[in-house]
Amino acid sequence: MEAIRKQASKLREQVAKQQQAVLKQFGAGGYGASDSILADESELNQHQKLEKLYISTRAAKHFQRDVVRGVEGYIVTGSKQVEIGTKLSDDSKKYGAENTCTSGSTLSKAALSYGRARAQMEKERENLLKALGPQVAEPLRAMVMGAPLEDARHLAQRYDRMRQEAEAQAIEVSKRHAKVQESMGNPDYTLKLESAEAKLQELRSNVATLGKEAAAAMAAVEAQQQRLTLQRLISMVESERSFHKRVIEILDQLEGEMVSERQRIEASPSPAVENPVPPPPAYEEVNSVFAFSSYNGVTDGMGYFLGEVMHSYQAESDVELNLSVGDYVVVRKVTNNGWAEGECRGKAGWFPFGFVERRDRVLASKVAEVL
Repeated sequence: MEAIRKQASKLREQVAKQQQAVLKQFGAGGYGASDSILADESELNQHQKLEKLYISTRAAKHFQRDVVRGVEGYIVTGSKQVEIGTKLSDDSKKYGAENTCTSGSTLSKAALSYGRARAQMEKERENLLKALGPQVAEPLRAMVMGAPLEDARHLAQRYDRMRQEAEAQAIEVSKRHAKVQESMGNPDYTLKLESAEAKLQELRSNVATLGKEAAAAMAAVEAQQQRLTLQRLISMVESERSFHKRVIEILDQLEGEMVSERQRIEASPSPAVENPVPPPPAYEEVNSVFAFSSYNGVTDGMGYFLGEVMHSYQAESDVELNLSVGDYVVVRKVTNNGWAEGECRGKAGWFPFGFVERRDRVLASKVAEVL
């Protein structure tokens, strides 16, 4: 009989150990331990709520860290962009201030305008980068590292440890119940059972109280995380939107100036002639040398010089010379009625003198083209 009792006791201990192992296995799958070891339904709901809060606040914390890293990286790369853009602005303004060409100062003006606009855009970018740090990164970093979140997590971890202790105590009470039944009401076993039950009741009360405190703290942190993170994201969007809006305004103004200047050049009319220009004087070729007769016997004594064609001219007779903008002409004679005679690209003829401008310095390659 005694052997049967010992065998039954061993079997009960094995069952209790297996039950405890199974409970631990299920409890290791998520936050805290098993949801079924404590029979109190309200405590079970509290435990599940706290588990969700713990997961939510942890995810929000990681997202806040990602935003901080992203903003810091944007500031670093943006600062490099400001440096490059400022250098381009300085180079453009330097070219515009120090360089002109024989055909005018259109490119110099455009370079100056672009340099000034680029400087304004980089200033706007610099202001954006300065705002992102204190408005977005710093508040989120402070919350990630702040005490409220850590304090709430510590409460949740204390609750979890106490709950595991209560579960272990519940198993101990179950074992002592079995021993009391086996000993047929042994006073010592009964006393130990009552002590274990009292401890379990105290632990359950403490678990319920601590669970409420931890859940309240975690819920407060979660609400603060949601509110603060959303506010900082909105602030970042507003800052970037304001930056891009200002840049678009600067670019629109710059484009308007450049397009207006280009249209002015393209629409530049041919030089106006107050009085109709009389036909050019006649000339004849003698021994491959052109002999010119003056119109009404009048010529000036300017001598030969090079002129740059500023306006195209289409010859209307065999004695006239075709001109294209940018060509150079050897001007050999100018009459007092607005006509000039010269040679361009191996051809000689008359053309309106107002269509060219005198040039004292011309590249040798241009002279070669004329001849």
